[in-house]
Amino acid sequence: MPETAAKTRDDLFAFLDGLGIAYKTVDHAPVFTVAESVALRDEIPGGHTKNLFIKDKKDRYFLLTVEENAEVDLKQVHGLIGGSGRVSFGRAEKLMDYLGVAPGAVTAFGAINDTAGNVTFVLDADLMREEIVNCHPLSNDATTSIASSDLIRFMEATGHKPLVLKVTS
Repeated sequence: MPETAAKTRDDLFAFLDGLGIAYKTVDHAPVFTVAESVALRDEIPGGHTKNLFIKDKKDRYFLLTVEENAEVDLKQVHGLIGGSGRVSFGRAEKLMDYLGVAPGAVTAFGAINDTAGNVTFVLDADLMREEIVNCHPLSNDATTSIASSDLIRFMEATGHKPLVLKVTS
């Protein structure tokens, strides 16, 4: 269990404000899957994300953030991200412990809660070519738009050096 309570959406926004990072948030009904969020595309421009919380054979955790329609070969991705052996999905308990979010609300913004550095963040190179990237702000009832370069700046400010790699086919 984390020693401190998970940060909230308001904590996230205060952190971004403190960094001088511009963002825009649209509130909407909770969405749990990429398919459910498709209706938001016209309202929210930019690259929309899918997040895979995975672990390798040595129990090292990774969060892959990719474009919502991209495919990730889970049998091969360990070789790209430096994992040990094939990867599998991480348990919901670890997701909450490390990133402070529940399944359905997984987001790169979870880096703000990973104060112990338990997770390696991987941003797909194709997604990062988008000017704007859209992520849940620690809950799945809103979408926050941020410049892709500012997403990297945010992660670095949380103590993470994200890997920007081509992990999709």
